[in-house]
Amino acid sequence: MYFTLADLMTDITQNACESGATCIELELMEGRGELYFTVQDNGKGMNEDALHRASDPFVSDGLKHPQRKVGLGIPLFIQTAEQSGGNWKIQSETGKGTTVSGYFDTTHVDTPPLGDVPEMFRTMLLFEGQKMLIRRSRQGSRALDYTLCKTELIQALDGLNDTGSLMLLDKHLRSLEAE
Repeated sequence: MYFTLADLMTDITQNACESGATCIELELMEGRGELYFTVQDNGKGMNEDALHRASDPFVSDGLKHPQRKVGLGIPLFIQTAEQSGGNWKIQSETGKGTTVSGYFDTTHVDTPPLGDVPEMFRTMLLFEGQKMLIRRSRQGSRALDYTLCKTELIQALDGLNDTGSLMLLDKHLRSLEAE
């Protein structure tokens, strides 16, 4: 299992980035006792056979990591969702992209903690090359609702490749989560 749900979502988003996608959308919603996320990309996608193989921990296509004989990202995601009373869904079409969704009962004893959301978003925004849109909402006493657009952040911060920009990005993300 993953140490945090943020680790899980980062891994799924990294897979999307490595799929040849030019655009990635992430949605993270928290409610009372539940968490839902979806990662959608317009990458190379998978046919039914490749999708089935992706859920097998003892199979790897050998393309992304030629030295590896196993691929654990999707199988660990599935295991984490199922063992914590949640569910998952993966839809994919060759040449059109993939959508990965997960639901977690955050009150379940086996659900990993959410983790550091601002750090997760910062990491995702630093993945190279893709347009990225992140939608975040939380219900309850600490309700929030915001959207991040990678291209707008790059423009506002004059890039994301120096310490000053990264510090400002971190401060901005943390302020959004604190509201």
